[in-house]
Formats: sequence, structure tokens, C-alpha cells
Amino acid sequence: MSIVKWSPLKEIEEIRREMDKLFEEFLSPVRRRRVVSTEGVISPNVDIFERNGEVFVQIELPGVAKEQVELTLTDDRLIIKGEIKRPEGIREEDYILSERCFGPFTRTINLPGDIDKSSIRASLREGVLEIVLKRKEEAREREIKIQLE
Repeated sequence: MSIVKWSPLKEIEEIRREMDKLFEEFLSPVRRRRVVSTEGVISPNVDIFERNGEVFVQIELPGVAKEQVELTLTDDRLIIKGEIKRPEGIREEDYILSERCFGPFTRTINLPGDIDKSSIRASLREGVLEIVLKRKEEAREREIKIQLE
């Protein structure tokens, strides 16, 4: 065995590298995982965007059948409820690794006040629930040309 001279600068450099790695991992953009509240209720991931006067709400619900989803519109809030069920035949003690969340889910989304509530469409395909809401015609931005005098 050889003797290596101890260098405090080498130790400090090693600590600096480890801290850089830690901050890089912490600050790098990470895909959001499903949030589970302290009450055990899952809050699924949601994307909301607008295109051509329509508001699109997309919610990740892998493995959920449309019969397991309840949609409610109250005032200016859209409430999505349901349950992600554990596959049948697999017991808790059978798992080696389990990263998926199972149980009831709920998500409440505040909507703009100018939604036409009579024209809502919803579909569930490939584990993504998509809700399309049209904005009222009078609420859409219109371009008006102004003539200079």
C-alpha cells in the first residue's frame, strides 16, 4: 500500500464538485410527477392551452376507463373526479417496485369567465382526458382597423 499525501485543497475541490452535481440535479427541469396529498388523493398532471377560440384541458389518466371519470362544471370551475384502480390479481406484497399511484383522484380547474358552457366536449383516448371548451363569441378578441384623419 502506498502513502498518499493529504491535500486540503483536493478535499475542497471534491466537495465543490459534489455540490455542483447536487445543484445541477436540483435545479434541472424535471417532469412533474403526480402529486399525492396528505389525504391520499391523487392530483393528475394537467395541460391547459388555447387555440382558435377554444380552451383545451388535457389530463393524464393512464389506465382509467371513461366510466370511472366524473366531470362537473360549477360556475367557473371544472371538477374532475375518479379513481385509478390497482390491477386485479396483484397484491401489495407482490410488488418489487411500485412508482405508480393508485386511488381516488380529483382536480379542480378554474376556467375563464367567458366559456360557452353549452358547447363542452370531452373524450378519453390513450390515457389522456381531453376537454374542449369554446369561448363565447362576444368575448373573442376582434381586430378593428382605425382610420387616421
